[in-house]
Amino acid sequence: MGVLKIGVVGSNRGIGLSLVWQLVRFRHQVYAFCRNASEELSSVRPKNIIENFDVTNQAAMRVSLRSLGSVKLDWLIHVAGLLRPVTFSSFNQSSVFEQFKVNAVGPILTVQVFLPYLAQSSKIGILTSKLGSIKQNTSGGSDGYRMSKSELNMAGKSMSGELRPKGIALFLLHPGFVRTDMTGFRGNTDPSDWASALIKIINAKSLRDSGSFFILMGKSFLGDSLPSCSDIMEDIKGKGEIYGAQAMAGTGYRGYY
Repeated sequence: MGVLKIGVVGSNRGIGLSLVWQLVRFRHQVYAFCRNASEELSSVRPKNIIENFDVTNQAAMRVSLRSLGSVKLDWLIHVAGLLRPVTFSSFNQSSVFEQFKVNAVGPILTVQVFLPYLAQSSKIGILTSKLGSIKQNTSGGSDGYRMSKSELNMAGKSMSGELRPKGIALFLLHPGFVRTDMTGFRGNTDPSDWASALIKIINAKSLRDSGSFFILMGKSFLGDSLPSCSDIMEDIKGKGEIYGAQAMAGTGYRGYY
């Protein structure tokens, strides 16, 4: 793998920050997109930090992307996401809509505005979750988050079909129960381990694998294709595990990746 130009959306902490750190360490040119830069992100010194990047506002994103000039990205990794504690008994419509806007619609808008800045044969990785599975939802809880990730999984599968003729591959990636601000730093996987696995997966996979859903297990990964039916992710065939699905449901944790 030679030197690549890579955009990371949602890069100021957690998984996104770990990705930027590892990619910079490997000498890649990293463009870090975030709402507000953190001291930790600035200390990593990526190629460029683009602040005030709102994945729900396409007009603002287009303005921010002008800073790339003629740069063509080899990889685009979308990490930004939001979780609010919503259950059936405490259903909050505005909270659910907010999660749909950030988690499901945001990645679509982001991919659209980045298309002119993607190189030929580029790759897109989108962070999603097995909590979007209908069949494997045996615990309930985190209803808004679950619904938004189901929508994202379907949207990702659909986008992959439209992007394939352009030579662009898109992968959906489940990180597991990662110790980040969103999970209250509970979990069984460090962001650095997940970042290592994600880099390996995007490097190893090609257009042939576009539209596939990958379960990241520490520094390794397992993959499977999403079924083309309403029961999203029903047939994972027992591969991997849902990290902390029971532990996470209904605990009241909240935040961004």
